[in-house]
Amino acid sequence: MAWNVLRRVLPDSQRRTNDDLTADLDLFAGEVSAKRSAFWTMLLLSSVIATAGVLADSTATVIGAMIIAPLSTPIMGLALGLARGAPRSALQSAWIVTLGVALVVAIGALFSLAVPTSFDLLSNSQITSRTSPGLLDLIAAVATGFAGAIALARRDVAAVLPGVAIAISLVPPLAVVGVCLGDGAPGLAGGAFLLFLSNAVALVLAGTLVFAITGYGVAPAAQPHASRRRTYATIVVVLAVVAIPLVGNTVLTYQVALKSERVERAADAWLADVAGANVTQVSYSGSQVEIDVRAQGDLPGTDALIRSLERVVPRGTPVVVVTNVGDRREVGRVGPD
Repeated sequence: MAWNVLRRVLPDSQRRTNDDLTADLDLFAGEVSAKRSAFWTMLLLSSVIATAGVLADSTATVIGAMIIAPLSTPIMGLALGLARGAPRSALQSAWIVTLGVALVVAIGALFSLAVPTSFDLLSNSQITSRTSPGLLDLIAAVATGFAGAIALARRDVAAVLPGVAIAISLVPPLAVVGVCLGDGAPGLAGGAFLLFLSNAVALVLAGTLVFAITGYGVAPAAQPHASRRRTYATIVVVLAVVAIPLVGNTVLTYQVALKSERVERAADAWLADVAGANVTQVSYSGSQVEIDVRAQGDLPGTDALIRSLERVVPRGTPVVVVTNVGDRREVGRVGPD
């Protein structure tokens, strides 16, 4: 069934040749010197642009870096090598990807040296959006991988490749890895690298399947089916391993969002009898509850609020109330021992 579907998606009349794909994706074939110089030049420039965009918290700049970043080329070259059952080609592409990763991370770390010590990583949306990936990121990456592989294999839809480059996040999360490592935040760096890794594995999986099923995967004569099965099994296992922390993070994010919603309802009930008072924001990080309120007069006693949170957040969680006049104070802890 998958064969028939992909045959319809990639008709013979629009299929690019094996030589065309090799010329585009294999940096060790054809005009090697010219292709490699173009790859490293564009990767260097895209790394600088991405890191600058991340530190400036500029979405437009980061998108620009995505468009010109060539890191998806050796990743798709790796997928093509796996589909063909050509381990040498696959390893060569993997080596280029590894060097590219090291280059981008190094540039991010270098840029972090110019960042003031007072710089708050968590206040930067370009960083926070890439340090806590979830299952939806993986699903989007797999779909993007299929779109990219099909676009590479068809003559008539190559125009969508810039959109694919924007949809799949490769260089920006690596830039975040470098910035976070340079700023002494390995936990955030690990989250950003997980995002890159899940995106890269999704690209390889989707690309390998598309290239193999649509006829580009010419396996060696010796045990072609066994070799192909091993390749698919390996990719699926890696994808499953990567998906485990993503699923865990998704569940954790959902739980935090649910608790935040319940805290907000409890805070609204706490202020219900105060004319003109309302809750403007609730933040629950897992270790602290912070409630921003707007009120013209005095706030009611906080004992009722603390009691209402006992069924919402863990015992011992500190509760901080921030008012519109700038007063910030811890009003108690939920059900302290």
